[in-house]
Amino acid sequence: MADVGEVLMSVLSTIRVPKPGDRVHKDECALSFSSPETEGGLYVCMNTFLGFGSQYVGRHHARSGQRAYLHITRTRKAKVRFSIYSVMFFFQVSDQFHMLSESDFPSLRPSGWRCEVCDLQENLWMNLTDGKVLCGRRYFNGSGGNNHALLHFQETGYPLAVKLGTITPDGADVYSYDEDDMVLDSKLPEHLSHFGIDMMTMEKAMNQRVGEWEVIQESGTTLRPLFGPGLTGMKNLGNSCYLNSVMQVLFTVPDFESKYVSNIDKIIDEAPSDPTQDFKTQVRYVRDICSAKDETCLLALCFQGDQIGIAPRMFKALVGRGHPEFSTNRQQDAQEFLLHFINMVERNCRSGSNPSEAFRYLVEERIVCQQSQKAKYTQRVDYIVQLPVPMDQATNTEELQEAERRREEGDTSAPTVRAQIPFTACMAALSEPEVLTDFWSSAVQAKTTATKTTRFASFPDHLVIQIKKFTFGLDWVPKKLDVSIDVPDTLDLSALRATGQQPGEELLPEVAPPPLMTPDVEVKGILGSHVLDDSTVSQLCEMGFPLEACRKAVYYTGNTGIDAAMNWIMSHMDDPDFSAPLVMPGCSSGPGTTPTESLSEEHLATIVSMGFSRDQATRALRATSNVLDRAVDWIFSHLDDLESMDVSEGGRSAAESEGGRDPPPGPRVRDGPGKYELFAFISHMGTSTMCGHYVCHIKKDQQWVIFNDQKVCASEKPPKDLGYLYFYRRVAE
Repeated sequence: MADVGEVLMSVLSTIRVPKPGDRVHKDECALSFSSPETEGGLYVCMNTFLGFGSQYVGRHHARSGQRAYLHITRTRKAKVRFSIYSVMFFFQVSDQFHMLSESDFPSLRPSGWRCEVCDLQENLWMNLTDGKVLCGRRYFNGSGGNNHALLHFQETGYPLAVKLGTITPDGADVYSYDEDDMVLDSKLPEHLSHFGIDMMTMEKAMNQRVGEWEVIQESGTTLRPLFGPGLTGMKNLGNSCYLNSVMQVLFTVPDFESKYVSNIDKIIDEAPSDPTQDFKTQVRYVRDICSAKDETCLLALCFQGDQIGIAPRMFKALVGRGHPEFSTNRQQDAQEFLLHFINMVERNCRSGSNPSEAFRYLVEERIVCQQSQKAKYTQRVDYIVQLPVPMDQATNTEELQEAERRREEGDTSAPTVRAQIPFTACMAALSEPEVLTDFWSSAVQAKTTATKTTRFASFPDHLVIQIKKFTFGLDWVPKKLDVSIDVPDTLDLSALRATGQQPGEELLPEVAPPPLMTPDVEVKGILGSHVLDDSTVSQLCEMGFPLEACRKAVYYTGNTGIDAAMNWIMSHMDDPDFSAPLVMPGCSSGPGTTPTESLSEEHLATIVSMGFSRDQATRALRATSNVLDRAVDWIFSHLDDLESMDVSEGGRSAAESEGGRDPPPGPRVRDGPGKYELFAFISHMGTSTMCGHYVCHIKKDQQWVIFNDQKVCASEKPPKDLGYLYFYRRVAE
């Protein structure tokens, strides 16, 4: 048997010392859900610093030739992290450790909390060492808190805080500033009792929305935990609940399962040397989390009856890389993340099946000039139906008005009344014609009034509906509509199918509108040099609008100020090319026109794989400075401009296309009957998409299940009327 010293010397040259910037993956396997706590532990390569579970370390050795691995095993104790802090910090005063008496702790009221520094009443945290009630972190848009809880930790070193308003008999949200992560506290009832808080009788009087948190999380009942395949929770990585909810729902869609599960062996075999940077591998990894078919995984995720879940850190880092928002630990909009992830799927499915096609559909827009009665038809791709909320259609208007009157009179006991909006009223608002008061008609060669009607040119296999709860107040501050909508279990959209050009109907001539003219000669001179008011653009961007939309707003209002630009934005937010790059006169190919020979072949191949021709892909990349994300958005927003160009389906050759019927322009879409059934919905709690919490409910085997991060339970009363995103699947006929 070889001497240990000889073995070490033989591998010494392959061992590296981590440098600044090197990431050591010591907490999770790069190819699976394994961690130091699972059976077999984790093996960390001493050269690449990648971690591998016992089932994959041999594969990595065979492919890389590496022989030196650090074997890490960890046994989870019944008393979790807080048991350490309770000794080190809970009784620490002026660097002296001693037991405090009951009288040393402040007694908190069960409601009416305020930050002790700034009197803020939202996003409040109580420090579990000294009972200080302070506000949470400030978000990038100025909302949230004023960082006083974080500053208190930096001044005192007291690391743990519980979020007030989340305390229920089932537990509470406990955060460690020291570890910058949510943690468990096995003795939370005992620790809270020091401050006069009884968890068993505590009502969840959430400061952001009365009753919303209790109802959506079903806090009023003791929910039965569920374990098994498809019932694995995901840890919250610091406000990553939006990601957890979206991924749990997506992997109940058969297209995603067949794409990333049926080809497991192939995906693993084709994984690059660093699988943490491979999209297919990491999506497959999340699918393993959601399915949890392995007994080892089930044991790892259930410790002494607790639902521990797993933390998809690698996946979150990969899908958020380079994105200004999803790369952070801030709360995000679940709808925006869903579209972002679908976009990544589109870019990474250059060949074979594309699971995002399950949601893709065509929208037909019919614009009728009211002066000439001639029409124009355009089509665009979409993935989500945005359903308006007509507040004037509330069925409990008298209750709402009475509650508002009492609040205005200073009645602090006035109840919070939630508006009851019929789903039929929302659908009517979606389908009714929109009046365009500033439409340039090619038939009369002037601006006039027109009506725009939107219909489905195709029905997808899976339909996503977003309730447009988030809007702007009169002061341009984002706000959330507190509404209850009777969303149905079954849906028939057949009446909303597009019919195309009607018999005898004349089309508007294809004549381009005249160039933009402004009455101010000086402004015209500035715009003639393509110079925009940067300060106005910056102000709009700070409000959260896309950069290109802000540039358009300033351009089309002739640099006349923030008010005019804001009015333009609010009038054009629903335009299909709202975020498309601004193209000024004399710049037909867009800013930063790129020669064909310098376009990325990889980007071209990605767009061609989505059903467009190479010429169309080239045009889109030229118009967006060879930036793939922008090119995809541009091409979906300019389908009507591409109708005259040849389209190849799936990148097939012209010779293959000649023998059959020419495919319609644009990307591939599925079509079928417009009858659907509800199978999942994602709910949001809080005052805006930048704060609060997301959970999802999914129907599995005729039983509704609530996924609240790592907690997975049988739903007793799914709050289908308070959802934000609804997911329907086609009913088979």
